[in-house]
Amino acid sequence: MTYSLKPLKWYARLAEKKGRLEAGAFAIEGERAVRQVAESHPESILEIVTVESPPPDYDRFNCRRLDERQFKSISAAGTPQGIMAIVTIPEGLYSPELPENAGRRVLLMEDIQDPGNAGTLIRTAAAFGYSGVIMTDNGADPLSPKCVQSTAGSLLSLWIRRTSRHLETVDSLRARGYILSAAVLEGNDDPSVSANDDFQVLALGNEASGLSDEIVTRADRTIKIDIDRTKAESLNVAACGAICMYLSTQICSHRANP
Repeated sequence: MTYSLKPLKWYARLAEKKGRLEAGAFAIEGERAVRQVAESHPESILEIVTVESPPPDYDRFNCRRLDERQFKSISAAGTPQGIMAIVTIPEGLYSPELPENAGRRVLLMEDIQDPGNAGTLIRTAAAFGYSGVIMTDNGADPLSPKCVQSTAGSLLSLWIRRTSRHLETVDSLRARGYILSAAVLEGNDDPSVSANDDFQVLALGNEASGLSDEIVTRADRTIKIDIDRTKAESLNVAACGAICMYLSTQICSHRANP
């Protein structure tokens, strides 16, 4: 395949939101993550950049080879693995508009700041069969290098919306019949109760301040995970989300397949 070579600074600018938006693309680094995207969403890959010769099955992609110094200059990773995929930004990612078919389970991340937490939650949601993720403008950018790295290649496995109008988006889902479960320290129910919901939204809040009053007052229920607070005041939000998603998904699976 033939294509025009881009200057190295074009790739380096993908580490910044402005550069990603101008290019309409972002970078996924690491052998496993690139392999995941190549196998599950090959149509999204614009180019693969490597230090070593790319694997033979990557011949169907535009491939560019750099030396180690050049690759390090464009990589956002602390220890570059010598391979990255340049991927198109998913349609609608920075829009409040929901897909026509939003799926059964949606995760809301309200103002979650740490990109590692955000990426881990996206990866967990994908692993447990969630259809989509709503993120807020005051939280981590799902396409930032650390967030992308934490998703381990699963970023394209579900739809994502990052918006300042997340309350409208949640209202739209509730109007469609979704049940909103808000995870709070003093919640009333166990996370497993959401197993009875045909369509559900799980809301997780900011690492320090939790969910906003606007989300909690909209919630159809509040949920909590019982822990020994004499030893730990709370759980990390990524751990909390993983437990909540696991419980609802596993029980829903058992209910659907008795």
